[in-house]
Parts: sequence; structure tokens; C-alpha cells
Amino acid sequence: MARRLAASGHDPAEFGAAVIRELARQDRALIAGIAAYRRHPWQRTLADPPALWAEGGSRLLDYGATASLPAGAKVLLVVPSLVNRAHVLDLLEGGSMLRWLAGQGLRPLLLDWGWPGEVERRFTLTDYIAGRLERALAVAAAEAGGAVLLAGYCMGGLLALAAAQRRPDLVRALAVLATPWDFHAGDPGRARALAAALPLWEPALAFAEALPVDLLQVLFAALDPFGVAAKYRAFARLDPDHPRARLFVALEDWLNDGVPLAAPVARECLAGWYGRNEPARGLWRIAGLPVDPGAVCRPAFVAVPGRDRIVPPESALPLARALPGAVLHRPIAGHIGMAAGSGAEAALWRPLADWASAL
Repeated sequence: MARRLAASGHDPAEFGAAVIRELARQDRALIAGIAAYRRHPWQRTLADPPALWAEGGSRLLDYGATASLPAGAKVLLVVPSLVNRAHVLDLLEGGSMLRWLAGQGLRPLLLDWGWPGEVERRFTLTDYIAGRLERALAVAAAEAGGAVLLAGYCMGGLLALAAAQRRPDLVRALAVLATPWDFHAGDPGRARALAAALPLWEPALAFAEALPVDLLQVLFAALDPFGVAAKYRAFARLDPDHPRARLFVALEDWLNDGVPLAAPVARECLAGWYGRNEPARGLWRIAGLPVDPGAVCRPAFVAVPGRDRIVPPESALPLARALPGAVLHRPIAGHIGMAAGSGAEAALWRPLADWASAL
């Protein structure tokens, strides 16, 4: 490198000094952004709506309870991921997908999985889907007086898909939002690398009976390693009183307040989904039966955000093709921004509400 720089007329020593100066500048901006986040006064104050049902640490929250809904309002049961707090869909005043949907005449119910306790830490995906999710779905259908709309966000979309296949009598239509399906599409090496780390984490899984939050944060950071520093540098330049600054703090608080993943589920997801790509290969089974999107004969809505780095579009699009007659929605948004960002109403909330209203 030094010889090439010298041959091109550039001083290698000056080039090296310039690199050091730029790295120092970026480090200062990163530290300034982290400090600005830590001292920001915003705190989440939204109170949870009433719970219709609870089991273990899980609750079914009724976001239609305080809304003026029309008679016969459609019930929408929303299933979030197991590894993050459910309130990303009810983030802050003026930025709640579920409260906005209730204002549009739907009755959203949120399955808040809660913190995995002693019982849940022994759960498999079959326990979550064929057990707890199906029981919540039955409660929602009883409230609706019939089949309900079922929506799943991220990992929750996979859980909702499997439940819709198992209980078509309880599901009127299915929406999957930023949901992976082909885990080897686009970058199979990255997926296999995540799976290959599983043996290193076995001591933690055995000790805690769960994948700890800190290790989950490492997994998410590995999906977009340069994005973490970039977002804090950008935050350092924001006015703390700007709505974008409050939204950033709300999302960072949510991201940093994760939920452990039951050890059997962690093994199924890392080895089965990321390692062997079982969903796309037709090998993923719940209670012994393959999960097959082609068997879900219900109206479907598939949202695939174009800027998603957590679930790349290449991973999510095969699910849209596999669901019969699915409506494909492709917003120009990121994985979290589509559901909870400043442009989320246009990116997802309104298209989802329009689809539901047209059923």
C-alpha cells in the first residue's frame, strides 16, 4: 500500500495521519451521540390497555377498550416477536400503531408474550404456537364472535403463519409484516455463521435455560454491524427537543430492553432456521406437521420493507410468493421504521388498515 501511495504521488505518512484524524472524529461523534442519548429526559408514559386474558407471563391486551368503535368492528390479533418487548407497536404518544388502528375502526388485540418465567424457559416453538398462541387466538375469536384477522410482526409472522395453518376456523385473514422465510436468501454465509455460534453459547443456554438479552444484542448487532455507530453519530447532530430525537430515544430504550429467548426455541431458531433453512425447505414442523404457506387458504397481506437490514427483502419475498393470492406491499422503509418510525403511518399502518377494511 505504501509503495502504491508513493507511486501515485501521495505521502504515505500524511495519508496515515489523515486516517487517524478521521477515526478520531468519528469516535468523538459516536461518544457524543451515546452521551446525548443517556441524558435525554424522555420516558415512556403510555399505560397498557386492559387485558382480556393472561397465562404465565403472557397477556392479551385490548386496544379497542378505550376507543369508540363501530358495532361489529373487526378484531385484529397482533403477534410480535418473542425476543423484544411487544410495545414497539405501542411506542409513544402519536406513534402507536395499535392505537392508530383502533382510531380507524379496527379492534386490535396484542399478544404480549411477557418475560419468560420458569415454565416458559422450557417451551419449544410448538409450545408457543400450538399452545399459548392458539389459546389466545381462541379467546380473540370468542370476543369477535367468529374468525379474526391475524397479523405477525418479524418472528411473530412465522408464529402467526403456523397458527393460521393449524386453526383456519379461527383465522379470517393473515398479515405477515417484515417476516423472514428463506433464511439463506441473499447472504447464506451470514445465516450459517449465526448458527455456527450456537455451540459457543450452549453454556449460557444450559445455565440460564434461555439465550440472555446481552447475547441477543450481539446477534442483532451482527446483522448490521456498522449501523449502530452510524445512528448514534446522527443522533448527536439532532436537536434534543425535535420529535425525531424523542422517537430515537423511544426506539433505543425499546431495543435495549430485550427479552431472553427460551433455550429450546433459541436452538430451534439458530440451528433450524438459520443453519438448516428449514422454513424455506419445507422442513420446519410444529407439533409434527410441516408449516406450509401454500396450505393457508385465507386472504393474505405481506409487507416487505425495502430497506430492511434485519430481515432482508430477499428473505421475506419468498413467503409472499408461497402464500396463495397474497397482496404484496413493499414500502421504502426499514424493519423497525415501517412499524414505529416517523413515516410508519404511510409505510404500513394505512395500507394495513385499508387491506383489512376491504376484506
